[in-house]
Amino acid sequence: MRLGFVGTGALSAAIVTGLKSLPGDTTPVAISPRNEAIAAELAARYPDVRVAADNQAVLDHSDTVMLAVRPQIAREVLQGLRFRPDHHVVSLIATVSREEIAALVAPATRVTKALPMPMIARLQGATLICPPDSSVAAFFGRLGGVIEVEDQSEFDALSVVTATYAGYFRYLDTIHAWVRSQGVASDKSRAYITSIFKALANAPDTAPDEDFMHLAQDYATRGGINEQVLRELTERGTFEAFTQSLGRVHQRIVGE
Repeated sequence: MRLGFVGTGALSAAIVTGLKSLPGDTTPVAISPRNEAIAAELAARYPDVRVAADNQAVLDHSDTVMLAVRPQIAREVLQGLRFRPDHHVVSLIATVSREEIAALVAPATRVTKALPMPMIARLQGATLICPPDSSVAAFFGRLGGVIEVEDQSEFDALSVVTATYAGYFRYLDTIHAWVRSQGVASDKSRAYITSIFKALANAPDTAPDEDFMHLAQDYATRGGINEQVLRELTERGTFEAFTQSLGRVHQRIVGE
């Protein structure tokens, strides 16, 4: 594989970092000069990574091309590029459909959508791919795992999950800020919150056949403080508003 990235932002950097952390990896990587600082840093860190002169040069030196440009400029960027029939195009652009990408990258016909998460830099988190593809699955499988889906509508629904990262960290920040307001040192409260939520992230593995509400009920001991917070958030419509937000994100992804 000769790998290229059109667009060099945080996600491209995370994939390259994860890839180059694998023992003995020598995959040649060509990266876009679009983000000069990130591109230069990656090229300085890894001898197999080079900064191409422009996006067309990325294509010319690659057989597998990952598209990692912002959706707002994706069409403009891709329309100006000359793809080859033998290019395997992997789109990381969540809000542009595979069909539209395929039209923009013709005559390339092998087009896969993939949705890695930033923690791929640390070989964590499964990557969604659609449709199933053995080489893309093998690539991302080494970088934290892969989930292959046949159906575009299923991929779109699962893609909504990735819209919740920032909200999750804001949730933790709210807890952190409140604990600090009680006079607890920032580093101590952060360490405790991090430890607790890392442990909670593993809790679903203890009940693999149960849904998440089962876990919520397990932790919401009757009359306890978990039950209180869950009840108060529910009564204030927090989860209903969250569900509505997920629906609006889904509409954006599918273009409705």
